[in-house]
Amino acid sequence: MIMKDKENKIRKIVLAYSGGLDTSVMVRWLKEQYGCEIVCYCADVGQGEEMDGLEAKALATGASKLYVKDLREEFVREYVWPAVKANAVYEGVYLLGTSLARPVIAKGQIEIARTEGADAVAHGATGKGNDQVRFELTYYALEPDIKVIAPWREWEFKGRSDLTAYAQEHKIPVTATHEKPYSTDRNLMHISYEGGILEDPWAEAPENIFQLTSSPENAKAQAEYVEISFDKGEPVAVNGEQMGPVSLLEALNRMGGEHGIGRVDLVENRFVGMKSRGVYETPGVTILLAAHRALESITLDREVMHLRDSLGVKFAESVYYGFWFAPEFELLREMVDATQRKVTGDVRVKLYRGNVLTVGRRSPYSLYSEKLATFEADSVYNQRDAEGFIKLNALRLRQRNRGNKE
Repeated sequence: MIMKDKENKIRKIVLAYSGGLDTSVMVRWLKEQYGCEIVCYCADVGQGEEMDGLEAKALATGASKLYVKDLREEFVREYVWPAVKANAVYEGVYLLGTSLARPVIAKGQIEIARTEGADAVAHGATGKGNDQVRFELTYYALEPDIKVIAPWREWEFKGRSDLTAYAQEHKIPVTATHEKPYSTDRNLMHISYEGGILEDPWAEAPENIFQLTSSPENAKAQAEYVEISFDKGEPVAVNGEQMGPVSLLEALNRMGGEHGIGRVDLVENRFVGMKSRGVYETPGVTILLAAHRALESITLDREVMHLRDSLGVKFAESVYYGFWFAPEFELLREMVDATQRKVTGDVRVKLYRGNVLTVGRRSPYSLYSEKLATFEADSVYNQRDAEGFIKLNALRLRQRNRGNKE
């Protein structure tokens, strides 16, 4: 458990740190307000060059140290792959790239807090968004008595212009943000864009914001065939080459990006109650979801598939709302895993100008029977049997109409 002194005074805070404007100001602000040691923590979930120079920046701002945890493998294997197995999509469109990253980041932060004997954890999420809920539900689920500090809900600053002025006044090194008048979040699964110039839901997102994908108009002129292999619902190989989770997702991101695949523009319902416009790039997982569903079409029983589809909606909502470590979600994951025991095989897809087209699927556990499905003459299926089947299913419909007439 996290240590606390007798007076319950906070002695040490672990801050989830990105090195951006908000968390750079937070290091100084927390130190002033709480008069305690600030330990910075950054989770590497695939931000790439965004992590360059973080330690020097954190120390220069007043932190005592910076922890960087490489969580890329854990993120993909333990969070992204379960979402693929569930075919989890929030409100029919959003593939949950940000939502899935938050619990693994918060889990790592609690582990650092335990290592450091810290009294509290802090995050940079605003009081309007979903991330504050996702972070804090994870904190409390894993460390029930932890003190949580959310500066955006406490401090006097009204917006990022106030933060910029504060940073300049206190000589806090931050990068100017005028060139990107919107907010981004990047990890191995996706990049999201929100706020600023994107707040008008009628305005098309400018082409120059996109980083992972070509526009469909400028994508490769030639279609590309890709074969993806699955084992119990999890992708394990691309074009016959076995790959680890990180390498596999990176490969599909690259392929999908070249073909303009994975762009989404939606207005979503935040958990806190408001609607928000978001633009997302998720090329690799877009390909995986299409391939995974194609494999399930030949390996899952009809009723099992329909039940899993209903579970996928609940799965997506639970992830979006921040309940990854809730008891009902643990059960939900077990149920989804049970449906995937025979989702093993290969799927061939064609990538072309923003589209993922399934062109082949095979499995040692396939339930598909050409003898049953054929339109040619067969000796397996007696078509006359359908007459009684239809009449039995029509019985209540016919009776209802007779009752109306009477």
